[in-house]
Amino acid sequence: MKNYYQPEIETMPLEQLQALQSERLIEQVKFVYDNVEFYRGKMDEAGVAPDDIHGIGDLHKLPFITKDDLREQYPYGLLGVPLKDCVRIQSTSGTTGQRVVAFYTQEDVDLWDECCARAIVAAGGTKEDVCHVCYGYGLFTGGPGLNGGSHKVGCLTLPMSSGNTDRQIQFMTDLGSTILCCTPSYAANLGEAINERGLKDQIKLKAGIFGAEPWTEEMRHNIEESLGIKAYDIYGLTEISGPGVSFECEEQAGMHIQEDHFIAEIINPQTGEVLPEGEVGELVFTCITKKAFPLLRYRTRDLCYLTRKPCSCGRTHVRMHKPMGRSDDMMVVKGVNVWPSQIETVLLKQGYQANYQIVVDRIGNHDQIEVQVELTPEMAADPSVTNAEREALVVKGLKSMLGIKVDVKVVEPKSITRSEGKAVRVIDKRDLYRD
Repeated sequence: MKNYYQPEIETMPLEQLQALQSERLIEQVKFVYDNVEFYRGKMDEAGVAPDDIHGIGDLHKLPFITKDDLREQYPYGLLGVPLKDCVRIQSTSGTTGQRVVAFYTQEDVDLWDECCARAIVAAGGTKEDVCHVCYGYGLFTGGPGLNGGSHKVGCLTLPMSSGNTDRQIQFMTDLGSTILCCTPSYAANLGEAINERGLKDQIKLKAGIFGAEPWTEEMRHNIEESLGIKAYDIYGLTEISGPGVSFECEEQAGMHIQEDHFIAEIINPQTGEVLPEGEVGELVFTCITKKAFPLLRYRTRDLCYLTRKPCSCGRTHVRMHKPMGRSDDMMVVKGVNVWPSQIETVLLKQGYQANYQIVVDRIGNHDQIEVQVELTPEMAADPSVTNAEREALVVKGLKSMLGIKVDVKVVEPKSITRSEGKAVRVIDKRDLYRD
């Protein structure tokens, strides 16, 4: 069995790593220009030829690609190989607007599995582990990605998919699951259900690999305490490949980007200017090994920063900070920029669980925002503090965080619908959302 901690790659000196990236970038740009008419047109319009790209120092010369471009080219406009050479598609949810369909050759699938295998190993996984995958399967990349990575590592893989919490817990206890892979909101729900049933001492989990939706450090600590595990972040996008583009190691201080496959940049979202290391901006990715659906300078809309500060794990690949939000997740309410993660931070610091919903509406010409949050069972059983007092404390905390007054309504335990996949945190009735 191959060891998917690969020191020759993951601890490669920066100069050698950048030489590898440059070599692969030059090859990829020529491949894309020759095989994808859409890219050829974009590059010609920008006055850039493949021969102008001599390495990663020339990456900024290439035009950006956006999700709108992907939608406009649906389904085959960005295909880099003949359709007969593709073995799989994955797709975004398409909840608003046209779906995005990503194609994979067998080599693309193998490389993706390898990326997810590295993430599992970074979380302590070995062939002795039982990997419990309850990300969704099908078109969503979460289940297939971690499933393939688990096979590469040699774990016993439980392809549970999402939902049916009772069955999840039964298999978890009967088969001794040691690594849990799912969305953080579902991990929180599993922890709640396991503790309610008094089964925590029967759970053998040691680690969790959670992604596909934003989650705060406060939520990480709650999940770790609830399940008795170490919780690791993983990042990816369907458009790029899926989960495994980057992942946390034991230091839990940012996610290592797999730079032998992806080149990351941070740009100013308004101007497109490339920002230096450590500055917050929009994350942009270039795929340098994927062939069926090869994206160059793809704007993710995720806001974060990069660091090459040495990591105690020995990996030299650049780390990305946990995304602070998305440029399109930001709500403008009463003229103020508001991210759901800011609200979650306040709620968890005040002892609430991650069961809440944000409702934004417009009454006349005035925006109104209400946060509905569940009482924990302990809070509901404590008569010494009224709901009005609790609401006032949350209002005060949110005012300090956001700078605006937010209406707060505490509701009874388990009255907000639980998520078995990605949680729906925001309901914006102003019809201002853009996907």
